Amino acid sequence: MSIPEIYQRFVFGIVHTTWLEYLAVFTGIASVWFSRIENIWVYPVGLVSTIIYTWLSLQAHLPGEASVNVYYTVMSIYGWILWAKRDAAHHHIVVIQHATRKEWLQHFLFFGAFYIAIFSALTWLRTIFSQEIIPWADAFASATAYTGMWLMAKKKVESWYWWIATNIASIPLYFIKGYVSTSVFYFILLMMAGFGWAEWNKRAKLAKQMPAS
Repeated sequence: MSIPEIYQRFVFGIVHTTWLEYLAVFTGIASVWFSRIENIWVYPVGLVSTIIYTWLSLQAHLPGEASVNVYYTVMSIYGWILWAKRDAAHHHIVVIQHATRKEWLQHFLFFGAFYIAIFSALTWLRTIFSQEIIPWADAFASATAYTGMWLMAKKKVESWYWWIATNIASIPLYFIKGYVSTSVFYFILLMMAGFGWAEWNKRAKLAKQMPAS
């Protein structure tokens, strides 16, 4: 695809973006902002975005994207409950922290299991459902997103690594499929994920030093 073709597709996509997709984009950005500052509003605001994207994905016959957003919706409810929990002293039970080596292994196993399952399902669906599906790329974007959402609910710093991978994969994917505004949305999220990692990494280090002080 040449640069003029990319530009034409970009302009066409922006002009023809529906108000519903714009709402999903803006609430999605707001949700990531809230997650960066460890604010529980990440979940109720994010639910608006994920529910809309589930609908849009189904309308466009994109089962991979739809499944990711259904998962986001379920995990948002789970994360909302987990982040709201407090102990007898009213301290949050789940706090930002780094993963252990054992947990890193669990993360990769989690990602690998979902990648294989999603890739297999999408390869089959592509033959009977939609040629828009790109099994290996869709499976990678979905599996990294599944892993990132799971780790964010547990407030693991490493969740941002998976979000960065998801955003990098999603930028060209959504552009190719005609969701230009969503592609731009993922580019913005990529930038925000870098700041999110820096903020959570700082908070995890401070939390680790607190007992010693």
